[in-house]
Amino acid sequence: MQHVHRITRLSALALGITGALALGNVHASGFQLKENSVKAMGSAFAGQGVRTDDSSVVVNNAATMARFTGTTVQVDVTAIDLSYEFQGSGTDAFGRPLTGGNGGNAGDLAAVPAMSVIHKFDNGLALGAMVSAPFGLKTEYEPNWAGRYFAQTSDVAIVDLTMAMAVDIVPDRFSVGLGAIYSHADVTLSKAVDFGTLLFSNPATRPLPFAQPQARDGSAVVQGDDVGFGWTIGANFSPTDKLSIGLSYRSEIDYDLEGTADWTVPGDVAAVFASSPTGRVLFQDGDVTAALTTPSTTSVDVSYAFTDRFSMMASWAETGWESLREVRIDFENPDPDSVEDFSWKNTQFMSLGAEYKLNDAFTLRAGVAYDETPTSIETRTPRLPDDDRTWYSIGASWKASEALEINAGYTRIEPDAPEVDISSGGSTITGPFDGHANLFGVSAQYKF
Repeated sequence: MQHVHRITRLSALALGITGALALGNVHASGFQLKENSVKAMGSAFAGQGVRTDDSSVVVNNAATMARFTGTTVQVDVTAIDLSYEFQGSGTDAFGRPLTGGNGGNAGDLAAVPAMSVIHKFDNGLALGAMVSAPFGLKTEYEPNWAGRYFAQTSDVAIVDLTMAMAVDIVPDRFSVGLGAIYSHADVTLSKAVDFGTLLFSNPATRPLPFAQPQARDGSAVVQGDDVGFGWTIGANFSPTDKLSIGLSYRSEIDYDLEGTADWTVPGDVAAVFASSPTGRVLFQDGDVTAALTTPSTTSVDVSYAFTDRFSMMASWAETGWESLREVRIDFENPDPDSVEDFSWKNTQFMSLGAEYKLNDAFTLRAGVAYDETPTSIETRTPRLPDDDRTWYSIGASWKASEALEINAGYTRIEPDAPEVDISSGGSTITGPFDGHANLFGVSAQYKF
């Protein structure tokens, strides 16, 4: 058993839980969520930072709060119906097909709520607050699917409380705003562990009858959470009554996740490790830490009113995914750090939208957007079967009264054909994913 610790050290990177924080979905770049405004979603989020009728500007561009009057309260809920199905295949360390199916539909139906409030004072100062979820994911594959050694479940929730203020520099023409962000991240992830391959890789344990790839599966579950702090700043410039231009920036936020690792090791495998002084301390439940940095975002929004009824909007945003260079998980137990290189790249989001006011009660809107992925085939995993995607959006507003407005929106997101080609611990999976997302949103806004 003298080789147990050496083999375990080498295989921790392959069989542990690296990649756990590299999560994504098809809603937006990487694991970003844009769904903080149903009204903006109806036009593919074009011009979202310069809307003077949408209090989500608390987080999208705080400077625009200075264009509001009185008090505005808004509640948004977006249901995200995510679908992902693996259509490839895999092999184990012997080159044999990985057992199990395609994992079924790895997506899920999840609700993303948001709530915002803005109060504008007579002296030109505006204050706002908003609760939103800027990043998140929930996906789950069937337990014994072919790619179980790469991903099983992923549940990530990042919730922000943003407190912001804005002030008119030139009334109705130029305003600036800034905000502070209190953020909470909670991550739970799991994957299967191929202990049969691990034992086969050690000459001392290779003769064991269960020292075969796929012969003894265990699992690893990691949970961690932390709070982080960030900031946002913005400006709104309206050279004419028809044209508005907004520039905003959201900072990176650092989290030092702390939590636990829960290992499930088959009994006969655990007995093998227990027979060695160096082996018995490995793959034991214990505390873990991991650093996570969510990216910065720079946005430019433009809106132009051609007539009293018809206007068009456009947005460009860059998300600084270069902040996610690697994931390093530090085990309190003697297991070595798990480190995986991601080398994500910065991405751009571009959208164009329009809205038409039918009458005093009803407004229609639509938009299209193109969103880049931060991943590449060299590092893409089943946790993030992500690719560039196109958004198609429609929406409508009903002004029920002078104070109350109801909004609805729908978006269809179609990614390019994402593919994975990745190896870990002797296993390899290769092939495309079939994925898409449907977003359904409703919101209510009340002014007084």
